[in-house]
Amino acid sequence: MIAVTGATGNVGRALVDRLLAAGRPVRALTRDPKRAALPERAEVVEFRPEEPAALFDGVTGVFLYAQAVTEPLLAAARAAGVRHAVLLSSGIVQEGADETHPIHVLHATAERLIRDSGLEWTFLRPNGFATNALQWASQIRAGNTVRGVYAEAVAAPIHEDDIAAVAERVFLDDGHEGAVHRLTGPAAATNAEQVAAIGAAVGRELTFVEIDPAAAGPELFPYLDAHMLDRLLQTFEATIGVPPEITDTVERITGTPARTFARWARDHAADFGADSAA
Repeated sequence: MIAVTGATGNVGRALVDRLLAAGRPVRALTRDPKRAALPERAEVVEFRPEEPAALFDGVTGVFLYAQAVTEPLLAAARAAGVRHAVLLSSGIVQEGADETHPIHVLHATAERLIRDSGLEWTFLRPNGFATNALQWASQIRAGNTVRGVYAEAVAAPIHEDDIAAVAERVFLDDGHEGAVHRLTGPAAATNAEQVAAIGAAVGRELTFVEIDPAAAGPELFPYLDAHMLDRLLQTFEATIGVPPEITDTVERITGTPARTFARWARDHAADFGADSAA
């Protein structure tokens, strides 16, 4: 059995679906099982990290996101017989990175705790998620103009199901213990190009209007405090004119090329107000 924390998140939900399709039993850990809307074949369990001993009975592998990682949780997993922990980490963790960046601190700390836990481990380090584009969804549903920062900020956004596909193979195939897999989409795309691709997916011509980063706030980034927003804006600015890292990890591990941002936009057209994907 595989336990999946964050089972209602973008990657976690896709991984639950994939493991069930592969015939593996899944324990889906979520804060609110009643609202999870997960497949019936998944064993949906309330994620109560303050009582970790009850979470891992019969589990051999666990998929973790960084915020879930604590020493007591890892100790409970090992005591219950869990052998392999797969962490959804971040591409910001790499040699030469700014180790004071809050996203780096969060994920590097989680990696250290897992390394020290005695569990076998695999770290997935994706760079920018294609799902970050959902920040523009309310604007696109309301009209054809998207206001945002840094039109020319560039990334190689990765489809959440490609991350889940790699995680699936890591659990089901041998040889990934102790591995660090860096994950990206297959091609570079600026913010303006991403908005254009969403427009093509929903059948409308969208325009990206760049705003002064100093004016960015809760309207665009409602879940970030001022310090995190400032560091994130610095990160975005640093990508302008810089080719992003692009890896072949998704294809190498899964046998299928990573999906383009245009494909992601078509898959998510309904999130932006389209009746169906183009």
